[in-house]
Amino acid sequence: MNTRKTDIEKLVALVGRLRGENGCPWDREQTPETLKPMLIEEAFEVLDALDADDPGELKEELGDLLFQIVFHAQIARESGAFDLADVIDRCHEKMVGRHPHVFGDADLKTSGEILKNWEEIKAAEKGLPSAQLPESGRSLLDGIPRRLPALHCAYQMTAKASRVGFDWNRLEDILAKLQEEASELVEAVRGSDPDRIADEIGDLLFVAVNAARFLGVDPETALRRSNDKFDRRFRYVESSVKRQGRSLKDASLAEMDALWDEAKTARNL
Repeated sequence: MNTRKTDIEKLVALVGRLRGENGCPWDREQTPETLKPMLIEEAFEVLDALDADDPGELKEELGDLLFQIVFHAQIARESGAFDLADVIDRCHEKMVGRHPHVFGDADLKTSGEILKNWEEIKAAEKGLPSAQLPESGRSLLDGIPRRLPALHCAYQMTAKASRVGFDWNRLEDILAKLQEEASELVEAVRGSDPDRIADEIGDLLFVAVNAARFLGVDPETALRRSNDKFDRRFRYVESSVKRQGRSLKDASLAEMDALWDEAKTARNL
């Protein structure tokens, strides 16, 4: 196994050649800006592989994501900013420093204690005062990437707030809040106020994210599962109508609902 530790060097050399004078014209044209969409796409393809629970697919998609990381490091190397070795060294240093309960003598027993200490270490690394102190001028929410999908951003914000005790005490309270937000949405719809409707829908979704987090469920994963379920069942409705020699526009809502219910009872749907 030890002989494989330097295999990453093969990938670094490959990317260097692709970016080299006699390399690939397309690869040579890429910049950090043009690579952004691909980095996001590869990350989501890793999520798809995880959802599929397919080790072979996961191995391939992790490789594609790793390629993007090596590619960005190569561009930085060309500009003299840093290289992949610097990335790895910084990652190693940071992970050791943020686990003093493993690599040091810190006495941290629970996940909550570990997460709070993690935030303190991050602040110290950046030369910032503790987010726990009123005079620090910092927010516990600092550092959450602005480009995160809104659902995941809501999860991260409330997770950070919960680490200092700003959280619901009972699931029943969250569910009651969900009902309250749903009622407020109904009122907004009756008032025909587009801005208020949008606000109330956002509030409803935000509380739903809180419910998921409180129950230890990743809302993004849960929604993806529901999306997949809808996809399977709607395709069943489509194919069933097509087998009858008709199109969906020729089928009534009652017929489609009946097929939907049939799909719900079908195996794996």
